[in-house]
Amino acid sequence: MAQDAAAAEFSDLDLESWTHAGLKQERQLSAAQRRDYSFCRRKSFSAFVASKRDHSQEDGSTSWCCCGQTFKEHCGVHKHVARTHDSEIQQLTQAAYERLLSQLEEEPETQQPNEREAEPVDVSAWIPETGHISEEQLQKGPGKVLLYYHYCQVEDPHVICAWQKALCEKLHLTGKVRVATEGINGTVGGTDMATDLYIDAMCSHPHFKMEKEDFKTSDGGAECFTDLRVGVYKEIVPMGVDPDVISYRLAGVHLEPEEFHKKVEALLSEGDLCDDTILLDCRNFYESKIGQFTRCLAPDIRKFSYFPDYVDQNLELFRDKKVLMYCTGGIRCERGSAYLRSKDVCKEVYQLKGGIHKYLEQFPEGFYRGKLFVFDERYAISSNNDVISDCRYCRRPWDQYKLCSTQFCCQLVLSCPSCRQDGHTACCPTCQTKGHAQRQASPTVVHHREECECTGGRPRIPQDV
Repeated sequence: MAQDAAAAEFSDLDLESWTHAGLKQERQLSAAQRRDYSFCRRKSFSAFVASKRDHSQEDGSTSWCCCGQTFKEHCGVHKHVARTHDSEIQQLTQAAYERLLSQLEEEPETQQPNEREAEPVDVSAWIPETGHISEEQLQKGPGKVLLYYHYCQVEDPHVICAWQKALCEKLHLTGKVRVATEGINGTVGGTDMATDLYIDAMCSHPHFKMEKEDFKTSDGGAECFTDLRVGVYKEIVPMGVDPDVISYRLAGVHLEPEEFHKKVEALLSEGDLCDDTILLDCRNFYESKIGQFTRCLAPDIRKFSYFPDYVDQNLELFRDKKVLMYCTGGIRCERGSAYLRSKDVCKEVYQLKGGIHKYLEQFPEGFYRGKLFVFDERYAISSNNDVISDCRYCRRPWDQYKLCSTQFCCQLVLSCPSCRQDGHTACCPTCQTKGHAQRQASPTVVHHREECECTGGRPRIPQDV
C-alpha cells in the first residue's frame, strides 16, 4: 500500500527533475520500449521511496528516513531521492526493465478475453505408433539433442502446440518448442530411438513437409534440459519486431557451408585490404566470447531482441558493405538479415544456411574456432580444441560456463576449477560480495536480479561505428 501511495504521489515535476540521466537510455528505445522503460522507472522510484518509510511512528503519521534526514512530506523525500540517489534508481530501473523484457520474450501468448474458446482437437493421427517399442528403449540408452526451425504459415498455432506437447510427452523428450503463426522453432533431447521418431513425425506432418537435413544433431539426451516447455508465441525467435512488419521472406541470400567457407577464406586472404565486407556474428556476447569465426564483428549485446537497435545505431557501419551473417542454427539470421536488408544500406546480405552447426559438420577445423554455445544444460559443444576465452579471475585459458552462484543472478561466469576452489563462483566481485550478504541476511529480504557490474557497466546497445 505504501508503495502504491508513493507511486500515486510521484508528480510530473518530480519525474522531470530526476529523468535527465535516463533520457539518453530512453532515446535509444522505440516508442513501445520507451513506454515500458518509463513504467519501470516510475515503479523503481516509488519502490525506493517506499523502502525509506518510517514504520515506527506511534501517532499514525507518515514520514520517511533517508541519509540521516527525516521527511514529513512526499515532495521532500521525492526531491531528495531524485537528487541524491539517481544512480541507484537507474540500476533498479535497468534491472526491472531487463526482467520485463525477459517476461515478454519467454511468456507464451495468452488468449484474449474476446477470443472464442478453442475446441479440443484430435491430434492422435499425427502421433507415431510406439506399441512395438518398449518404454526402456524410449527412455534409456544413447541419445542426442535436436535443433531445428521451419518458417511457414500456421493457421492455428494452438493445435500445433497441442500436438507438439503430446508428441514430446509420448516420446519422453525434454526441451523447448516455440510455435507461432510464422512457423515452429525447437530444440529437444531424448534417446536415439525417441529423437528419430520425432524427426519422422515432423517430416511426415502434412503442414511442415520438413526434411531430415533440416535437423541439426549433437550428442546429448533428455538430461540436457530440466523440463519440457511448449508454447505459442508472437515470434518463433524473439527479435522483438512484429513478423508481419519484418518477415522472414525478406531474408538475405542463403549460402551453403561450402560457399560460406569460400567467402570467408577470400575475406581472410585479403587481410586489411578488404574493407567492403563484414563478417557479422548476430548472437549474444556470451556466445561469441567462447567461439567465433576469425575476424568477425561480434556485437556486445545480451539478447537478440537488442539486435534491431544495434543495427539502427550502427547503420553507417554497414553502408555500402557486403555482409556475411551467421548464428547457431540459422534462425536468427533469417529475421536478422531481413531487418538489415529493410534498412537498404548494404550492397548484399548473405547468411550461413544451417548456421554454425551445419558448418562444423563439414569444416570441424575450419574458420570457426572455439566452442559453440548451446541453450541447454551443456552450455557448449566443441569440434576443435581451441580455447579463445579466459577465466574471469585469473585470466588463464578457460571456456566452460557455470551459472553465477549469487541468488537471482542469471549471468554466466567463466571461472576455472582453481578459482572456483578459492571461492570465486560469482560472475563478478560485486556479485560475489552480494552473495555473501545474501547468505547472512534474512530470507525475507528481497534482492533484485542482476544488479552487478556485469550489467551496470555494459551499454545496452554498443556503438561500433
